[in-house]
Amino acid sequence: MTGKTVERWLSDDDLIPHARNREDAAQALGVDATMLWPKAVRDVLKTGSDREIVRSYPYRSACPSSVWGELITSAKSELFFAGYTNYFLWLEQPNLVETLRRKAAAGCRVRFLMGDPAGEVTRQREAIEDVALTVSTRIRITLEHLHRLGPVEGVEARFTAPEDAMNHVSLSVFRFDHSALVTPHLARLVGHDSPLMHLRGAGEGGMWSRFTDHAEELWERATPAL
Repeated sequence: MTGKTVERWLSDDDLIPHARNREDAAQALGVDATMLWPKAVRDVLKTGSDREIVRSYPYRSACPSSVWGELITSAKSELFFAGYTNYFLWLEQPNLVETLRRKAAAGCRVRFLMGDPAGEVTRQREAIEDVALTVSTRIRITLEHLHRLGPVEGVEARFTAPEDAMNHVSLSVFRFDHSALVTPHLARLVGHDSPLMHLRGAGEGGMWSRFTDHAEELWERATPAL
């Protein structure tokens, strides 16, 4: 192993070295490998639907932007951004427009589900949040980036149906093939202050499929946004 490899281990909490490297590092430091990488043990011991939970964060903003970037980059067939505004993605992911253009060209389906910027639930949410960067403004920023992306085969965008808007604004689901990042929105909190779960699908009827099925149901009743 090289010094650069060790630096990567130290800088990325989600990165777990191969078993042989873990043992070599532990032997060099004179400690047990489970002390250095307890997550490796937890992942092995998970059973049932609990094994779908890769990690949870008390705040969405606590999830490193590198996790989002890696999930977007690794997706081969499905990228589904079902946040109510999806605004933060354009801030945290460099050159996302070009990334999505490349993903679509490679055959990946790219979808954006957003709230209606002129909808009643959007207006109500703006009053609740009471922040300068309003919900409708954040949605329009996403639309601006999607217009910049231009008409691309495989890229779709829709507004949530009025009857589904309350369900959508209270729960964001972001799907990356068989992984997902899910944020249940709490009371008056904006998205980055609400908790987040990183899920990986492991069969029918689990948490991943239940959340992604919820997003698919909203999508089916949504109306074109572009």
